[in-house]
Amino acid sequence: MLRKSKKTFTKKGEYMEKFKEFVEHIPQIEHQERMQEVLNWVTETFPTLQSEFKWNQPMFTDHGTFIIGFSVTKNHLNIAPERAGMIHFDELIQSKDVGYTKMLVQMKWTKPVDFELLEELIKFNMIDKEHTTSFWR
Repeated sequence: MLRKSKKTFTKKGEYMEKFKEFVEHIPQIEHQERMQEVLNWVTETFPTLQSEFKWNQPMFTDHGTFIIGFSVTKNHLNIAPERAGMIHFDELIQSKDVGYTKMLVQMKWTKPVDFELLEELIKFNMIDKEHTTSFWR
């Protein structure tokens, strides 16, 4: 039986219940802790983003438009910045020690999270979608 992580999510002192349940369903405790670390990091680094839970995934939005989303697989923490972010950072992503598809950056559970890359993806979407009025591009 896996132990439950005792860390909690914070957002201006509020417990993020919607993400807690998602994280607790990740089978490996180490993966739970990594996912929780990433979600906390996004919340603390980008306090103006709104946390959302859609399509069974934690994600962050800005003025109602999608900025970044996360999902998990057995081997990876998946980061979804939308295709435009993948194209914009194609060379950077290829130079990093991460996997990728047309729509996802795949960070192996066995490697440290590349917070520098994650920050670049989020900043790009926030600036590029500053005047976007729809959820998706």
